[in-house]
Amino acid sequence: MAYEYIKEQLNTSEYDFLKTNPHLGGNIILLGLGGSYAYGTNREGSDIDIRGIYLNSKEEILAGGIGEEVCEQVTDDNTDTTIYSFAKINKLLTSCNPNTIEMLGLEDEQYLFLSEEGRALVENSHMFLSKKATQAFGGYANAQLYRLTQKSAHALSQEGLERHILKSIHLMEEDFHKKYSPFPEDAIKLYIDESSQEMMDSEIFMDVSLQHYPLRDYCSMWNEMKATVSSYTKLGKRNKKAIEHDKIGKHMMHLVRLYLMCFDILENEKIVTKRTKEHDFLMEIRNGRYITENNDVLPEFFELVDEYEKRLEYAAKNTSLPAEPDYKKIREFVGDINEKIVRG
Repeated sequence: MAYEYIKEQLNTSEYDFLKTNPHLGGNIILLGLGGSYAYGTNREGSDIDIRGIYLNSKEEILAGGIGEEVCEQVTDDNTDTTIYSFAKINKLLTSCNPNTIEMLGLEDEQYLFLSEEGRALVENSHMFLSKKATQAFGGYANAQLYRLTQKSAHALSQEGLERHILKSIHLMEEDFHKKYSPFPEDAIKLYIDESSQEMMDSEIFMDVSLQHYPLRDYCSMWNEMKATVSSYTKLGKRNKKAIEHDKIGKHMMHLVRLYLMCFDILENEKIVTKRTKEHDFLMEIRNGRYITENNDVLPEFFELVDEYEKRLEYAAKNTSLPAEPDYKKIREFVGDINEKIVRG
């Protein structure tokens, strides 16, 4: 399916909401392909996903939504379309969120619409890049690996599940030191040990030693860790359905794709969404190269993932990217655009 055909679909009645929704219409600054069409891994019958960005209104910028709820994104499930507000997308981009940073790394023909502001955002995408990519992409990859192991014929053991959760929390810990009041490295220690609970062989334990520490900061850290543990519970409930729909290969492919995108960011300081060079390899994975007839994942694939993890650790330590994105440049960029809106 050619990109031109997809552009034509935007003029059909299915996509009328792009024009009629009060938040969209002339406020849209970027529309691009998402999902398999963005990665170049689409097959016959693949869904068309559209992602985009719209500018906040003058009232939202100046009044901050007083008296009404500020709309952060517009989602249309019928067409698999998600359009983020300018305010929300910038928050997600500064954390190098994989689902949004990829919007700034499309090839020219994959953008269905770009306004002057949208093109400026794409051209200045480097200001969002930082070492945060390691945590963001690593966290997504770890969750993807969990889905994969649970969907294979031999699901994770209880200890394996605990190790996945612990790894996700460890990826969050660096952010804790930046977001919250300082605390000694050994003040919060997480580890796996034998469990006394029924139906659990092992579980994650914590040793906490904090003195005169702000309660609100501790509660925020606790809530983040709690959300991570809860997310794995939700994933587990969807495993059976995923096996029935033969999505193991797809999860394997996306796991590898996440690593490849992160390598480009850390090693080359580039956002490369369409994986042209690795297309054939990714499609081989998608089509079952590392899957047995019993829906089990071959050991060779996990060996590949282990190598990618080592490369990610090395890239994170040796990247020339800063620890934080260029907040000064981002604030200036966002301020200039919002000023234009306010001035009409």
